[in-house]
Amino acid sequence: MCAHILSLRPVLSILRVPKSRSTLVYMRIQLSCYHVLRPPSFSGILPLDSPCSGLCDIIDIDEHYLVQKPEKLSSVCVAGALRDGLCAYTALHTHARMAAGHTLLVMDGASSFGLMCIQLACYHGVKVLTTSHSPQTHTFLEKLRPSVARVISMANGSLDLLPVVLEETGGLGVDIVIDSGVRLQEEDESEEIKLLPHKHDIISVLGVGGHWVTCNQELQLDPPDCRLLHLKSACLSFLNPEVWTASSAQQGRYLHILKDIVEKMSAGILRPQPEEAVPRYEATVAMETVQHQQKKKAVVQL
Repeated sequence: MCAHILSLRPVLSILRVPKSRSTLVYMRIQLSCYHVLRPPSFSGILPLDSPCSGLCDIIDIDEHYLVQKPEKLSSVCVAGALRDGLCAYTALHTHARMAAGHTLLVMDGASSFGLMCIQLACYHGVKVLTTSHSPQTHTFLEKLRPSVARVISMANGSLDLLPVVLEETGGLGVDIVIDSGVRLQEEDESEEIKLLPHKHDIISVLGVGGHWVTCNQELQLDPPDCRLLHLKSACLSFLNPEVWTASSAQQGRYLHILKDIVEKMSAGILRPQPEEAVPRYEATVAMETVQHQQKKKAVVQL
């Protein structure tokens, strides 16, 4: 059984993990004893320029893009979480230089990406604040273990965001902000976009020397926003996890991150949200929902 993950990007990237139902290899020992060997399973992310699709029985991929999958992890679990884990590592370690004692604000912490950021940050001794978009997600985040310092409701907009952050940080602001999308214009009418913070709200909650990691590839900052960032000596980074495979110079760090993700998942440090896999005959429909932004990802079993 194979599992794939479809991730919405300008070019659709597909994650491939090998068959969890491994072929049994029998070796005859002496005359009557048999020893069963299970070939190891591997997991990885197909590069954007890969000549093969992930939705096929056999693919050709360079071994340098793969890491061994622990036996206790299912292929569906790894397929649904590996890319979110890579995004969390890239945002917190590579861009924000996270360290113990920092204060982190994760927007929409109940999302699969936000949950990975929260768990990874708590493991490294970071104080975590997060936001929720509904009463259900608010309750879910409050019951997380290890627990977050504060869950801020965004169901009625971002009016409470700045006062709560300043209260929790003693008026200093947070060291790191990771968004899940930004509202660029005040007059946006979409209900989904209204739940997102305005870019000025995020800049306002940053502390001196803070770091903002954004997932919005179309972000535009006006001169007043840039001036405020300059006064705080804060910086902005764009999160693009596909960049790891763009240069062979980063290959060692990339494989180290993938290996650390699956090891932490196996140890229970990272506990991703369970994903419901769809059968292969529904793969086309799943891809369309991802492309139309109705879903962020889909896991397909073959």
